[in-house]
Amino acid sequence: MKQQIVKLLAGMASLGIALGAASVQASPEQDRQDLIKYYTSKYPNVKIEDYVYGALAFDADSKAQYDAIMEFPPFESELDTGRKLWETPFKNGKTYAECLPNGGKMIAGNYPMFDDATGKVVTLEGALNNCRTANGETAYKLGDKKTLGVLTAYMRTLSDGMLMNIKVEGPKAMAAYEDGKKTFYARKGQLNFACANCHVQNAGVRLRSELISPAVGHAVHWPVFRGGDNLVTLQSRYEGCFKQVRAVPPAQGSTTMNDLEYFHSSLSNGLPMKASVFRK
Repeated sequence: MKQQIVKLLAGMASLGIALGAASVQASPEQDRQDLIKYYTSKYPNVKIEDYVYGALAFDADSKAQYDAIMEFPPFESELDTGRKLWETPFKNGKTYAECLPNGGKMIAGNYPMFDDATGKVVTLEGALNNCRTANGETAYKLGDKKTLGVLTAYMRTLSDGMLMNIKVEGPKAMAAYEDGKKTFYARKGQLNFACANCHVQNAGVRLRSELISPAVGHAVHWPVFRGGDNLVTLQSRYEGCFKQVRAVPPAQGSTTMNDLEYFHSSLSNGLPMKASVFRK
């Protein structure tokens, strides 16, 4: 394990120079195109549209196993729980579908979005909780798998196949985007790792027995179900990454986490949503 970490650390000093995506104040679309150029140069035989499968894009055998598992997903009962939460009216008789655009269908790819009224990024989980509080209900706890987690997982299935469409418009939205970008590229923790060290520079490289996934395509498939029905949200995964590099993670739903998700999600613009999927 130590030798593999040393290999990951090798060459990190040149990361900022090697990747145009790290350039300050590049447009979101330029950042995305620079990363696509980087990945296609490194892995010319992997199609960008296959990056929606994460690390599976680099391993045909693992992708075949994934396809077999997805024929009979082991987490269908969790999605049924999410569907029941979605369909259960609030105490005032209204539903989530009534307070979200388009009845909550084909909208998940627009999140996170920047809310000009509050001057903050709103994640999909945040939008669901806003819907709850606007209807007199208590907000669910972020990271709670049995409530907000399964609700979000089911709600995202209503947007399956939608192209990711994160908009960054106006100076305040751009500032939030840049804040998320800074977190993505900043080294952190005792191991001195940045998100980009793994998911840009070392995408497609093995860490122990696992291939590291590319940042492009990441955001289209969360929450995921690991090892069966263990639901993991995107910000829970961020939290895990911070801990793995021995850094103290920001709180889920904090400005830092939401801005990171905003930047990170924009990298997958134009790719189709793959809601509620299995991962090891």
